[in-house]
Amino acid sequence: MKSDTKRSGIIEKGPGFAAGLKDLKGNLNTKTITAGFVAAVFGCTGPALVVINASTGVGFTTEQTISWLFGIYFFGGLISFIMALYYKMPIVGAYSIPGASMLATSLMGFSFNEAGGAFVMAGVIVLMLGVTGLIGKVMKFLPLPIVMGMIAGVMLRFGTSIVTSTIASPIICGSAVVGFFLVRKFAKKFSPILGALLFGVAAMIATGGFNPESFDMRFVAPQIVVPSFSVAAFLSVAVPLAALVVGAENAQAIGVMRGQGYKAPVNAMTVISGFGGIFSGLVGAHNANIAGPMTAICSSSEAGEDKSGRYAAAVTNGVFFMSFGLVASYAMGFIKGIPLPLVNVLAGLAMINVLINSFKDAFGTGDFRLGAFFALAVGASGITVLSIGSAFWALVVGVIVSLISEKNDFDKEPANS
Repeated sequence: MKSDTKRSGIIEKGPGFAAGLKDLKGNLNTKTITAGFVAAVFGCTGPALVVINASTGVGFTTEQTISWLFGIYFFGGLISFIMALYYKMPIVGAYSIPGASMLATSLMGFSFNEAGGAFVMAGVIVLMLGVTGLIGKVMKFLPLPIVMGMIAGVMLRFGTSIVTSTIASPIICGSAVVGFFLVRKFAKKFSPILGALLFGVAAMIATGGFNPESFDMRFVAPQIVVPSFSVAAFLSVAVPLAALVVGAENAQAIGVMRGQGYKAPVNAMTVISGFGGIFSGLVGAHNANIAGPMTAICSSSEAGEDKSGRYAAAVTNGVFFMSFGLVASYAMGFIKGIPLPLVNVLAGLAMINVLINSFKDAFGTGDFRLGAFFALAVGASGITVLSIGSAFWALVVGVIVSLISEKNDFDKEPANS
């Protein structure tokens, strides 16, 4: 697929909002809406629990936790809305899930204001990488096979989660898998993910699996945080969080989009992730940024055969995300009502084609095979070194291995363009 993006200074030009809005109605269909909804369900359930656990675990109040949820979901959804409509590409905004996991320990001992300051500083780091154009230059030296090897490794757990989650919850998750294949076989006009969702929810209701905890039904407005800056928070929180955004989330999303034939607007994706980090930090939330896993869902064939129309899935996701952010105070209790195994199965089923294409792009050309393999191995390992997750280290190790043993491949590689 040919991209409509053109270079204009640092920020890539796209078709524009008018073009995106004009064609949106024609591209909203069962598959794009379902893909956007499934991506939203994935982002608003299990990952939300990670954020809630991190926030309460470091001693933040319920009101501060709700403000955190508002920031990542509202601004994450806004990023989807802006990027998808302007570039007419399935670019999805959310937040760093590994970052939320990291913050459960790295925020220990810091106040909510210090956390906000660290989040703002992380956003500034990401923004500077985009504004200066350095992120584009960095990505040129990341061969596509290595990037796709990293993606295959990091996302392999989504595939294996279909098996492990079904074993953990055989009736609910098994029903979802059956629904996926039934729709795929007998109702090809509809997304098989929709079948998985309907069958899974039906089984969940039938078995009494939906069990929302009681919660206080009142609206809690987000808080405006006066950031407090410190060297300790900068080194412990801001730097590793920025590395995760650029080295994991953005790299995943860019690699997935390239694998699907899109020319990702790398600098624009980095710049808006920087602004997302700054604005979300002002309400006590960590970076709202381009999301790797949810971009994978919305850019896959599950969002429709017509690649030019898949951006509608990202717009749909953005609407759901912003809505969830606005009602975060009401939704907190219901988040726990959907079994996590079902969410994992839905995400895994939605990423089947992404995983297959990732392996193909990583090893199909014959170039950078060793680098791609080590990127896959490190990505799948789930290691954390210096508070930075495996996706970042997968890229580092993959490039180093290829520089040592496959240097000639760099000479013939067309710079991922």
